[in-house]
Amino acid sequence: MRLFLDANVLFSAAHRETGSVRAFFVLANAGICELVSSAYAVEEARRNLVRKYPQRRADLQALTATLAICGEASRETLAWAGQHGLPQKDVPILAAAAQARVHILVTGDRTDFGHLYRKTLRGVGILPPATALEAVLAAQEKGRR
Repeated sequence: MRLFLDANVLFSAAHRETGSVRAFFVLANAGICELVSSAYAVEEARRNLVRKYPQRRADLQALTATLAICGEASRETLAWAGQHGLPQKDVPILAAAAQARVHILVTGDRTDFGHLYRKTLRGVGILPPATALEAVLAAQEKGRR
């Protein structure tokens, strides 16, 4: 299962060593899922982390080194993503996830993405972190049977 991690998920993983979003990295290291993000999302996470918790910059760097970085989305995909009621700053996130053909876009941004939670757009499910984690674990369990 391929997961696209939004900037806020990357920020949270770097900010808290014991946070629940670190589980995605543990599962990826175990070969259970693949983590993807974009340079845009990584840069947003880096900017916010440097501003709020500069001492955690090395953690973000180590975590992002384990991600597959997808290419930025095409103009057509950006235009499509812009039709889903997102602020302009979040359009490149949805567009990159769709273009990367991930299974799930993991975002904790309830304010901007909340209206899209549990919807599937262009094959990408949009889920908050806890629900995405449940989906990964359920898929792994189903695969064992």
